[in-house]
Amino acid sequence: VLAGATFSIAENEIVALVGETGVGKSTACQLLVRFHDVTQGAVRVGGVDVRELPLDYLRRQIAMVPQEMFLFEGSIRENLLIGKEDATDAELLDAISQADATEFVTSFVDGLDTVVGERGVRLSGGQKQRVGIARALLRDAPILVLDEATSALDHETEREIVNEIQELKGEKTMIVIAHRLSTLQHCDRIYRLKKGKIIQTGTYAQVIH
Repeated sequence: VLAGATFSIAENEIVALVGETGVGKSTACQLLVRFHDVTQGAVRVGGVDVRELPLDYLRRQIAMVPQEMFLFEGSIRENLLIGKEDATDAELLDAISQADATEFVTSFVDGLDTVVGERGVRLSGGQKQRVGIARALLRDAPILVLDEATSALDHETEREIVNEIQELKGEKTMIVIAHRLSTLQHCDRIYRLKKGKIIQTGTYAQVIH
């Protein structure tokens, strides 16, 4: 899927991966967390090959929000606590606020204790994504990966979440995958992929033109 795609991301930098479906954007992120391992080359975090790091340690350093968000049968609270088991209610509420989820969570009679059903069936796609984003923010890992994390949201909600995430600029290393280039204006750098290779690197202004 990826053939000679070499790029680097500095600490606390926000970088976007863009390109058509199937060019390797999600694969790059999956290699980072070792859902798969490379057959050639290496993926390094802090200069260390991820294959040399204990898997549990590596994954504690990364919070990932995939496009297809998986929620466990249980309450919103229980799903959020997967991100941080000892989180206080104040921390939970802050996370759902950052994910622009306060309005829909508080609209439920049981609030945070609302049962979402198997795979989150009782929530809409957009609501599931926002719970997933809140869970990742609650985890407070130094690396945050957003893989089409706002694809099920309307433009207004997406913009609100992007603005909240932008507040973390300089505090976390972020990898953003998105089809809507308009959501990437806050990124320090954008890598455009084609057929598994990096074909363009630049700022939003450079890549959009």
